[in-house]
Amino acid sequence: QVQLVESGGGLVQAGGSLRLSCAASGRTFSSYAMGWFRQAPGKEREFVGLHTWSGNIYYANSVKGRFTISRDNAKNMVYLQMNSLKPEDTAVYYCAAARTLAPITYDYWGQGTQVTVSS
Repeated sequence: QVQLVESGGGLVQAGGSLRLSCAASGRTFSSYAMGWFRQAPGKEREFVGLHTWSGNIYYANSVKGRFTISRDNAKNMVYLQMNSLKPEDTAVYYCAAARTLAPITYDYWGQGTQVTVSS
């Protein structure tokens, strides 16, 4: 069982930065791939990025070059550094943990943290 808790959301002006954190419980954190997703009002949840247990990192095209995922297995933490934020980045951001990649299956989800980018 893994519990995920996101933090770090808030209100920021366009062009600003935020760093989201996701704290995971459990002793097997390092064996999970950690993903970030977001869901804007009235829209479906969308993939933001993924950090696998082997260190491969993938991003959605919409955030590539602006967002960076990192993880600290010793602290059971994964981070999403968001730079050059745009109003369209406004959403609830979720972290999720996956044990399997082919196909990728997210077993655990956090409760989400709100990010609002003002223009």
